[in-house]
This record gives sequence, structure tokens and C-alpha cells, in this order.
Amino acid sequence: MLHRYLADAVLLAHVAFVAFAMFGALLARRWRWVPIVHVPALAWGSIVELTSGTCPLTPLEQTLRRAAGEAGYSGGFLEHYVLALLYPSALTPATQLVLGCSLLALNVVLYGWVLWPRHP
Repeated sequence: MLHRYLADAVLLAHVAFVAFAMFGALLARRWRWVPIVHVPALAWGSIVELTSGTCPLTPLEQTLRRAAGEAGYSGGFLEHYVLALLYPSALTPATQLVLGCSLLALNVVLYGWVLWPRHP
């Protein structure tokens, strides 16, 4: 049971990292130190997608699921709904390239908005 909980925790951390890589620039509007953490996360996420790489959290989660006696990603809520976000069935290198470029484009727009001077 512990391995299943650990696998679920890794999955949630993975989802949180993906969300942070995508939208972390929005937090920089409130906290100016966020880019120090977000830009490396954005770079990592972009590199993984642009090179058709694999995030180390993926094999870690899969290893923990196997250790828990699970054969795959079937079962509860997390596996059924959240996994589809991280591991879509049609994920190809071309799709990953589009995702990586979209991630970068989104963050260029978000940082442009964050850094744009505010008028009182």
C-alpha cells in the first residue's frame, strides 16, 4: 500500500510541476522572486518536450506502481483522470515538439504581461 501512496504522491508532484512550468509566470506578478525558480523549471519542461525526452518522475512513478503490484494505470481517480493529462496515448515526437513550442510561447506571453508596466 505504501508504494501506491508514493506513486500517487509522485504523480501529484508531476502534475504540480507541469502546471508550474506552464503557468508559473503568473505567480511572478505577485512574487518577483518566482522567475528564479520558474525559469529553470520552464527550461527543463521545454527541453524534455523538445527532445522527446522522459521526465525522471515518469519511470519513478511506474516503478512504484509495479512495486505496488499494479499492472498499469487503471483503477482510481488519479489514474483514470490525471494520468491522461501527463501520458496521452497519442504522444509522438511531433506532438511533443508542438507541446514544447506551445509551452515556450505561452510563457513568453505570460512574462510579457507580468513585466509590462502597471499603471495605477
